[in-house]
Amino acid sequence: MSFSKSALIGLKADQFRHPLDLEATQALKQLPGLDLAIRALLGNVAEQFFYLENIASSILVSEQQLPELHQLLVEACKVLDLDVPQLYVRQHPVPNAYTFAMRGKQPFIVMHTSLIDLLTLEEIQAVIAHELGHLKCDHSVYLTLANLLILAAGQLPMGGVLTQGLQAQIMNWVRCAEFTCDRAALLATQDPRITMSVMMKLTGGSPKLASQLNLDAFIAQARAYDEVSKTEIGEMLKQLQTAQLSHPVPVLRAREIDRWASSQEYQKLISERSEKPAIGGWRNW
Repeated sequence: MSFSKSALIGLKADQFRHPLDLEATQALKQLPGLDLAIRALLGNVAEQFFYLENIASSILVSEQQLPELHQLLVEACKVLDLDVPQLYVRQHPVPNAYTFAMRGKQPFIVMHTSLIDLLTLEEIQAVIAHELGHLKCDHSVYLTLANLLILAAGQLPMGGVLTQGLQAQIMNWVRCAEFTCDRAALLATQDPRITMSVMMKLTGGSPKLASQLNLDAFIAQARAYDEVSKTEIGEMLKQLQTAQLSHPVPVLRAREIDRWASSQEYQKLISERSEKPAIGGWRNW
């Protein structure tokens, strides 16, 4: 398999930012004292803790180390018009990927081995591009704070710095930001089926089941979930279901990509910003 994708020259974050992300970001910026809380949590101790913990327990991807993954990273950065951050691979049984962008430090992305085992190469690139979306949209400060809440439970003191209400609002923001980053994944792969396939595998996939999954059936499932919002009780139940989650449910994320990929906004963005040939294209792996 070989194909090429167009780099989106001069791409700006606000050209693909999801409206919910914009609304939630503006709400956080209006909170008094939030910057002080962030400075308290993202000091030198937190930065050094996560940086050292990461380089001690993960593999740094490069041209010499896992070069296929490095090539996927470089290609996605070229498409999204973004500098190349560090990418690490970490042994972990839970499929996941996340981004840290510490103040004054080089940002880095971490992918778990179990997620890599679950996905095709194009899907891995979609995940990488999703994480790049956080960097493209300058989610770094709030995202790192959210990651501290998710990953540092019991390791760093949160109580007394962030109230439960503020923590809930930050987690609501990160759920909204995920929709934007799914759009970044679509822009990088320029194939909505690849992005939605990632959602499908995160919902109920495994290395053993992956070849048996039907994407069209999953897309129909995502559309059915979306239909529930047409009733008041259905919308209430969906809000209760997602309130404690760090990410929107995968079927909803797939439905959002399904919608945006068919929108004039997406088509116009691809046609106006594309420049071919942007990258050498995929090799036959």
